[in-house]
Amino acid sequence: MRITDDILYVGVNDHNIDLFEGQYIVPNGMAYNSYVINDEKIAVMDTVDAAFGDEWLKNIADVLNGATPDYLIIQHMEPDHSANIQKFLEVYPNIKVVGNAKTFTMIGNFFRDLKLADENKLEVKNKDTLTLGKHELTFVFAPMVHWPEVMVTYDSKDKVLFSADGFGKFGALDAEEDWDCEARRYYVGIVGKYGAQVQNLLKVAATLDIQTICPLHGPVLTENLEHYIGQYNTWSSYGTESEGVMIAYTSVYGNTKKAVELLAEKLKEKGCPKVVVTDLAREDMAEAVEDAFRYGKIVLASTTYNGDVFPFMKTFIEHLTERNYQNKTIGLIENGSWASMAGKVMTGMFEKSKNITWLETSVKIMSSMDEQNKADIEKMAEELM
Repeated sequence: MRITDDILYVGVNDHNIDLFEGQYIVPNGMAYNSYVINDEKIAVMDTVDAAFGDEWLKNIADVLNGATPDYLIIQHMEPDHSANIQKFLEVYPNIKVVGNAKTFTMIGNFFRDLKLADENKLEVKNKDTLTLGKHELTFVFAPMVHWPEVMVTYDSKDKVLFSADGFGKFGALDAEEDWDCEARRYYVGIVGKYGAQVQNLLKVAATLDIQTICPLHGPVLTENLEHYIGQYNTWSSYGTESEGVMIAYTSVYGNTKKAVELLAEKLKEKGCPKVVVTDLAREDMAEAVEDAFRYGKIVLASTTYNGDVFPFMKTFIEHLTERNYQNKTIGLIENGSWASMAGKVMTGMFEKSKNITWLETSVKIMSSMDEQNKADIEKMAEELM
């Protein structure tokens, strides 16, 4: 695939993977992107997952048509992007690996028997440039987006930002699916903790004339870039992307579920633009976490369990707080047949979260709903509007 006259795509699609990073369901696979900049000096941008080394090397050989690369630029050392560094050097032993100091430390840690000679290394610092001929590359460090060695690369000739894991998404390139949904799930799950660092990178990006974004996962972005950048700004500032209410619940015998269903019904009657109801025991946890960040208002409904909160709810809240969940409004529905503790536990789990607004109305069920619970649910729905 040709991206510009001189930039070519040499990545691969993975339809064999079941869980990305050992935890995220990827029904439409993954893309591991790599690019070649063909100039007086030839640069290859990143490698791919270990299982696809031969396919990747063939892709490179096909587009180079007998030419030899001069540089292998490593923007990110996660193995789905760096696994073939040693294999690449076996085929092209005279190239220079381009990275920063942390990159080379990680190369030593991942490849114990690879001894990179000085002539095979080009260590760059933040804002350093590399001229390939017509193309001048500027390296911009992006620490903790989402590893400490990450850097992105800007090509001033074709106005291309090679964005590392930024602007990536789940799904292979031959899968037709909505970018926002799978990019949001990818961002929240993998990068979501590091909003401040993403904001810093976006400030740098705002100073550049970017016409194309080439991420390490997902499609090359060439149109409507303000939308994608705007989404990243919302996600990384922990803003509200969509108006509506998410209700996340756990229920053992169905009584908490009945309360949730009543609340959802009341919200819809009052014209709530979107009501998302999620059974945390049965639905994909990553999807649930994504929705919790997407909407500005959330209701947590859980039974008390062993003097604590139900395990799936605890896991859900842990996913939120470890990703710096903030700037949200939260309501609580708790159920305890003899000693309600779920509300207290859930509240305590957010004690370090920033800018959390708690609804004045909460609902405390003792085994099953009574008339007071129904009245409180009506009141909660009103407060959420």
